[in-house]
Amino acid sequence: MMEQERKPLGNTCSFSGIKPIMIDLPYPPVQVKEKNRAYADLLSIDYCGSVSELSAITQYINNENRLSCDMCDMAKIFLGIAVAEMLHLQKLGELIVLLGGKVDFTAKIRGGRQRMWTPEYLNIPENSRKMLQADIEAEKSAISQYKAHIGMIKDRYVNAVLERIIKDEEYHIMLLKTLLRN
Repeated sequence: MMEQERKPLGNTCSFSGIKPIMIDLPYPPVQVKEKNRAYADLLSIDYCGSVSELSAITQYINNENRLSCDMCDMAKIFLGIAVAEMLHLQKLGELIVLLGGKVDFTAKIRGGRQRMWTPEYLNIPENSRKMLQADIEAEKSAISQYKAHIGMIKDRYVNAVLERIIKDEEYHIMLLKTLLRN
């Protein structure tokens, strides 16, 4: 008896044309008043600390991967948010370099300590509802951290970029809360 050929499994969710999901406002120019390693170190935490753009990107991509076969619309939103977080990471990296710091996936913490980014920072919930809740909490934590850093950084150019990033994070929370209600 001939073995019947099985149809290969595949993902039918198309991600072509995905754009960053962000508020429709321009970003201020990426510039700094002067080099300042202390400011660069603060931004390294936003770049790749436990609450960071790198953690957000990785968490959203992981969520998208796990949902793309069953919940295509939500997976597309996660990917669009991840793309916006990538833009944030890129802008932070530029600021860090302009401030005289290094972009090496190491968060520079007070007292000269350093911590390399690790996937241990991620929250990997088992279902879409818990994913949305975890992502909302992560966005809130990012906003709180950005606001604290704005209070410590006395460079209006750097703070303008951070304030613009916060607007995207607030938009992400609104969108994720809407998904959670549906």
